[in-house]
Amino acid sequence: MPLDPTKHADWEIAEEAESRMKTVYQLGEELGLEKEELLPYGHYVAKLDYQKILNRLKDRPDGKYIDVTAITPTPLGEGKSTSLVGLVQGMGKRGKNVIAAIRQPSGGPTMNVKGSAAGGGLAQCIPLTEFSLGLTGDINAVMNAHNLAMVALTSRMQHEFNYSDKFLAKMGLRRLDIDPRNVEMKWVMDFCAQALRNITIGRGGRQDGFMMDSGFAIAVSSEVMAILSVATDLKDMRERMSRIVVAYDKKGNPITTADLEVDGAMTAWMVQAIKPNLMQTLEGQPCLVHAGPFANIAIGQNSIIEDRVGLKLGDYLCTESGFAADIGFEKFWNLKCRISGLKPHCAVLVATIRALKCHGGAPIPIPGQPLDPGYSQENVEWVEKGCENLVHLINVIKKSGMSPVVCINAFYTDTENEIKAVRRIAEAAGARVALSKHWQYGGEGALELADAVIEACEDKNEFKFLYELSEPLGQRIYKVATEVYGADGVDYSADAMAKLKRMEADPDISSMGVCMVKTHLSLSDNPNLKGVPKGWRLFVRDILTFKGAGFVVPVAGTINLMPGTGSNPAYRRIDVDVETGKVKGLF
Repeated sequence: MPLDPTKHADWEIAEEAESRMKTVYQLGEELGLEKEELLPYGHYVAKLDYQKILNRLKDRPDGKYIDVTAITPTPLGEGKSTSLVGLVQGMGKRGKNVIAAIRQPSGGPTMNVKGSAAGGGLAQCIPLTEFSLGLTGDINAVMNAHNLAMVALTSRMQHEFNYSDKFLAKMGLRRLDIDPRNVEMKWVMDFCAQALRNITIGRGGRQDGFMMDSGFAIAVSSEVMAILSVATDLKDMRERMSRIVVAYDKKGNPITTADLEVDGAMTAWMVQAIKPNLMQTLEGQPCLVHAGPFANIAIGQNSIIEDRVGLKLGDYLCTESGFAADIGFEKFWNLKCRISGLKPHCAVLVATIRALKCHGGAPIPIPGQPLDPGYSQENVEWVEKGCENLVHLINVIKKSGMSPVVCINAFYTDTENEIKAVRRIAEAAGARVALSKHWQYGGEGALELADAVIEACEDKNEFKFLYELSEPLGQRIYKVATEVYGADGVDYSADAMAKLKRMEADPDISSMGVCMVKTHLSLSDNPNLKGVPKGWRLFVRDILTFKGAGFVVPVAGTINLMPGTGSNPAYRRIDVDVETGKVKGLF
């Protein structure tokens, strides 16, 4: 019997379950994989040779495609990954050939307040330690590939500053005349390190580099990570890698990784990382893990390759979109599905009573601090008021042509009256509703959700995008802001407006997709505005160009690409049993 999640920590539940895990060889056999398609990393984790699998199964029909998203969360997160794993376990209990497809967790949140993204309670992806601490090295490869571009840029700037055109020509180089005040990229690392957001590099002497302002972003916000998410194969990745804009010259022309002759070496770091990882749920269903971008500062999707593999191997594939439906689902809908050509059959919108109370007037939770007692006491009024956020996001999903299944991710402190209120309001908005107790009971607790999703997958929907790429870039940004976020309009800083005008005049850039950067804690660009804010305008302070990934990236509000570590981070409670080598304290 599994451990009781009301009495045991997630890492204890995972450790106990790991004693009964299937080996990757068993998982591979159940999936119908051939021997050379499975690339083991130990006994319980493997990479998959996606190209061999897709070539062999090219004529097999795809399974049903299910996206799991959520309402606007509290700062503590609301169990979207847990709900996805619980759904897969519930569908497994119904005898379905179902596969989970999730993202790899970043070391930043794992060591900070939020913790890992393995799920929780009796709905987790295991083995937990491997999942949470680096897995097969994909994020490390992203960091190395990205930072190699910065090495190429900064060393080139140093050499151009120190040497004449004649000397550069002898080395086979042409002067790029890079503008140090117009560098697009920063360095990356996979921790939340606010002290590195703004730094000065190149201090010292002539041989210590070119002195200029620089900084760090978190690794999962890297354009290399975005490329890992959207690339369709290694050839596509190689072509995208060459288009990354690193900086601009003094005339305003872009300097790419191809100009720096570093694109091939960057791709070399990614040869193994492009292959999806195979793990399992607590109840033994296959779980694919690949890519790890955040939805508030990046595309927020696991990889297209992972989804394509899962749709060929399973009759149902449950994939995830980061954070809430206004950012994660919106990017799944208008970016990922546009690039992949895949059309979803169902969207699951995860809600918790706790988050609804937050949107309905309860004190906003502070990470690392105890929850206000109101969150564990019945307050139907807060829940009903908070359902305005739920209904807004139901309507956002409906704009795609689908009607969502609302998953009430149950906490044992929820009351019957609060749950009834959510059912009544969500059903009135035209959504199916299912209560799921997967956290406490695993797959058995998710049967109502599983049944609702299986039924929804048979609905006919007319999936359509919010905008066409032929529309002006500014108009597409306006549509996302007004029709998805509920803004009254869009305002731009002077720099952002100048960039927008240049981009709209460049046909190579103006037709790229829109990947918004915005807080995940509000529909607006202000994290403190809960529910469905009214009478506000989206403020775009910058626009980045991810030419390799194929995105224009408007940056809204005050959000930062390098999160900060809180005062009570998770690493304070993580340790190792020196006798067994087992890691404890992960959650």
